[in-house]
Amino acid sequence: MADVGVRAARHEDVAAVTGTQIRAWKYGYRDFLPEGPLEQMTGPAAENMWRQQWEDAITSPPSRRHRVLVAVEQVVLDTDAFPALGPGGIEAMAALQGAEKVAGLASHAPAEDPDLDPTTAGEMLTFLIDPDHVRRGHGSRLLNATVDYLRDDGYHAIVTWVFAENYAVRGFLESAGWGADGAERVIDMGRTVRMIRLATDIS
Repeated sequence: MADVGVRAARHEDVAAVTGTQIRAWKYGYRDFLPEGPLEQMTGPAAENMWRQQWEDAITSPPSRRHRVLVAVEQVVLDTDAFPALGPGGIEAMAALQGAEKVAGLASHAPAEDPDLDPTTAGEMLTFLIDPDHVRRGHGSRLLNATVDYLRDDGYHAIVTWVFAENYAVRGFLESAGWGADGAERVIDMGRTVRMIRLATDIS
């Protein structure tokens, strides 16, 4: 069992946020991104780079409108099983009681696309759920928190870029009222990979 919620990311979350991104990319992008580029995006060298970028984003954001949110589960352990673990095991498990585990993340900022007004449009830059924690409501909670923050900041719309073949994320966002606004990107990853921009009105 676990209590769940969404909060602003903290410095101590950097490693967990980085690990969640790597695992989510490996699992979620394996069916439509070329194997070589995906390995480069998720390998040890890339992981170190992402860890530094997340540390900067979490501890030194460019503005108060740049945020990283994490979905967390607070672990509740079955204490009836503690005696079977022995003294050392009991101490180790007791230390985990009430600990939080990062289950997903989302980041947002003012929109940067030249056809958008950054004072009225925000952008969801990242939206990822750890593959071990899908279908537990974390995506909905992260999305709702993102909308709440951006609406409080005075934004009227939100956009996000997704891979055109990422049907899982596209379907989730479209079921929440997002839709393609016609903007596209094409990335050369050894073969052409298309991205589309989704948008939603939050006014």
